[in-house]
Amino acid sequence: MSASALSSTALPAASSSGFRLSKEHLVVAVPVAVISAIGGFLVSQYLNRRCCTKGLVNTSISKDSPKVVHSFDMEDIGSKAVYCRCWKSKKFPYCDGSHSKHNDETGDNVGPLIIKKKDT
Repeated sequence: MSASALSSTALPAASSSGFRLSKEHLVVAVPVAVISAIGGFLVSQYLNRRCCTKGLVNTSISKDSPKVVHSFDMEDIGSKAVYCRCWKSKKFPYCDGSHSKHNDETGDNVGPLIIKKKDT
C-alpha cells in the first residue's frame, strides 16, 4: 500500500475534545454496539433462567400459591399412606411412582414417604 493511500485511510487526528468520529464510523459502530448489548442481555437472561429453574424442585404443582402445604389427620389416613417427595406425581401429594423415572433420568435416589400404623 502506498503512503498516500495509507494516509487517506488513517483515523482522524485527535482534537482537544477527544477523538472525532465520522458519520461512516458511527453508521458501523452504533448497530454493532446495539446488537452487542441486546445479545449480552439475552445471554444473561438465558443463563439466569437456566440457573434458577435448575434448582427448583416443584416445577408444576400449585405454582400460583406462595407455599404448597398439605395437612392430614392421622385418623383419616387409614392403615397406610404413600406420599410423593419428588414433586413429579400426577396424583400429588400422593405418590404414583413417578420418582422411578425421575431417578433414572437424573441419577437421584428419591423415594416416597410411607406412613403406616404400627403392626401390633
